[in-house]
Formats: sequence, C-alpha cells, structure tokens
Amino acid sequence: MTAEPGRDVVLTLSCPDRPGIVHAVSGVALEQGLTITDSQQFADPSSGEFHLRMELRREGGPAPLKELRAAFAPVGDRFGAQWDVHDRARPHRVLVMVSRMGHCLNDLLFRARNGQIPITVPAVVSNHEDFADLAAWHGIPFHHVPVTRDTKPQAEQRLRDLLAEHDVDTIALARYMQVLSPQLCADMSGRIINIHHSLLPSFKGAKPYTQAHDRGVKVIGATAHYVTADLDEGPIIEQDFRRVDHRLTPEQLAQAGQEVEAAAFSRAVRWHAEHRVVLRGGRTVVFN
Repeated sequence: MTAEPGRDVVLTLSCPDRPGIVHAVSGVALEQGLTITDSQQFADPSSGEFHLRMELRREGGPAPLKELRAAFAPVGDRFGAQWDVHDRARPHRVLVMVSRMGHCLNDLLFRARNGQIPITVPAVVSNHEDFADLAAWHGIPFHHVPVTRDTKPQAEQRLRDLLAEHDVDTIALARYMQVLSPQLCADMSGRIINIHHSLLPSFKGAKPYTQAHDRGVKVIGATAHYVTADLDEGPIIEQDFRRVDHRLTPEQLAQAGQEVEAAAFSRAVRWHAEHRVVLRGGRTVVFN
C-alpha cells in the first residue's frame, strides 16, 4: 500500500533499544515514497531506551496520516514502541493562561502571530481582566475566569469546558498564578507547560528577584517545565540564564528575568508543538 502524496510529517518513536530500528523505519519511509529531511535519535544508556524523531516529506496533496500510520504500525509492534505520525501542517492548539504579568503572554502571542511558533491560540484565560485588550488586538477570545478559594472547583470546570470547546492540545501557563488541581494535572499529563522564575530549585515565593538581590546572585534564570501535581517539580523542557552583578537593582533584575522567562517559555512551547520533546517519567529528551 502506497500513500497518496501528502504534506510534511513528523514521526516520533520510543522503544527499548536494539539493533535495526532506524533501518526498519527508513525502509517503510522508502516504501511510502517519503524523503527523510531530518532525523535525530538518542540511545539512552541510563534507561536502555531508544528515541527517534524523523521529519518526512512527500510532495503533493492532502496528508495521508491514516495510510502512513497503517504503514508504520508493523514496525511499532515489532519493536514494542510508543510512536505516532504528526501532520506538520496542523498548528498545535494552545490555550494560554495568565494572571497579571503579561511579558510571556505578549511574547508568545507575537511569535504565534508571526509564524515563529507553529501554534494557534484559540483562547486566552485569566483570573484577572488586565489583558483582555491585548487578546482582542490579536483577535483571540478572552475568558475572564475569577478564582477564589470557594469558587476554585467551578473555575476549573469552566476551564475544562473551554478545553473541550476549543479542541485544545496544550495549556501554556504564561505566569498564571493559580495552582491547578492534581486531577487536572493528571488528566493533562505532558500537556501543560509552565514557566518558573528561576533555575529550579531556587528562590520561591512572591518576590524572587528581591530575594535574589539580597543574596547577591550572579546568575538569574528561568525554567520551562511540564506541570505535575508536585508544584514546580515537573520534568524540565528548557532553562535559560543571564549573568548579573551587584549594580542591578531588584527592578532591573526583574526586567532582565522577564526577558529570560519569555525566551525560555517560547522555546519550550515551540519544541513541544514541533514534537521535539520526549517525556519519560521525571525527565525529558529534547531534540532541538
């Protein structure tokens, strides 16, 4: 069976390491008339697992995902793999949540609008109304969902309704300052990305840059990670940092930190949307 001409696709595969995996996958690609435009693989000696990300291209019409999945299925079964074929022409649907700091939201929406990140943002959700105008400028529906201790279950149900309504793939927490329930974290495992204002683990609480200033830090950073029920302890996707010194005030540290946060966050969302992140337990493999 040969698939009809289609768009570019990405094949991702993880399985126990053994000889012949790349040969088998490449053989199916050849049979399907696909050109391998990029291929990255990693044999993890610590786990004995093999991970593969392969970009494939065939000129022509609609993406034949159903046929391609059927063609690769025997290889997946043979190697006991977790695998899938992803259509690169379908933008990843990312719902963005924010509170009252908009630097990561603004950066992410700008990059999405300009095609720097292969995502579409169907909605922005916030427990405050500060960024309703920003969302409107981008033509994105804005949903104000207030959260108090008493209304938290209702707010989360509203969020679940929005996820279903907008057919959301991933939630991006762009400095959203509310803790999601363990059940939602479990239901969306590997599909919620958060940005944290330090190189975890580090200064926590409401004024991290004041703490950093008081301690005379020489490096500030940010950590983008998947969200789990354990607060700020999820698998890390990306980290970035900037050297600083004693001349910077807490306000200047905060400004520099926000720039680092936005950059790390956008890279993490892009890599996730491009199927470059392999999540294995408490750690990740990132093909970047």
